[in-house]
Amino acid sequence: MASSSSSSPPSSDPSLETVAPHAAVTGERKLNPNLQEQLPKPYLARALAAVDPSHPQGTRGRDARGMSVLQQHAAFFDRNGDGIIYPWETFQGLRAIGCGYPVSIAGAILINLVLSYPTQPGWMPSPLFSIHIKNIHKGKHGSDSEAYDTEGRFDPSKFDAIFSKYGRTHPNALTKDELNSMIKANRNMYDFIGWITSAGEWMLLYSVAKDKEGLLQRETVRSAFDGSLFERLQDSKKSA
Repeated sequence: MASSSSSSPPSSDPSLETVAPHAAVTGERKLNPNLQEQLPKPYLARALAAVDPSHPQGTRGRDARGMSVLQQHAAFFDRNGDGIIYPWETFQGLRAIGCGYPVSIAGAILINLVLSYPTQPGWMPSPLFSIHIKNIHKGKHGSDSEAYDTEGRFDPSKFDAIFSKYGRTHPNALTKDELNSMIKANRNMYDFIGWITSAGEWMLLYSVAKDKEGLLQRETVRSAFDGSLFERLQDSKKSA
């Protein structure tokens, strides 16, 4: 379902306008004014499901197991299901979705190095650089799409904006250049860690999940948010 607002007529109510004449960037990065007609309560962040107009209940048949959408995303890398992700599990998870050895080693080191301390249950750091899934929301960084809120819920309106703002070639997909434009546009001032982390996450996703035309499809991105994409990539690799 297309999310572009380029053909929408101007609103008769100025308070509903999404474009300011003297702020050109608001015209370049469009919002979808019809999202509420396509999805119930798109302003309501969902705790258990990554929803969009094509998936109003989230991923079909998916058991959230009581976890937030962000926790579901992280849980794929908890290979033994104990609620804690160690560097070797991150490595195994990255390999399972198709990353090569160099990327998997570097990813395991960097991801656990960055996320370990913020997610610890106490103030003592973990000598094994463990990540605690129950506290994964504390590892949320800036300069991102904000499709996860600060508690790890999924915000449908922020997700939709990824494609309404930057999917200019295809309404429901991003080219690599469009993806780069989004990454740069989302940068918060002086947030160097966020800049690097966000770029690394999106480029990793693009490398393992782009289609044959080099596009990152909307459904691919949505399913990455709840982790179901990782399971599909793992199954695909096993059957190859």
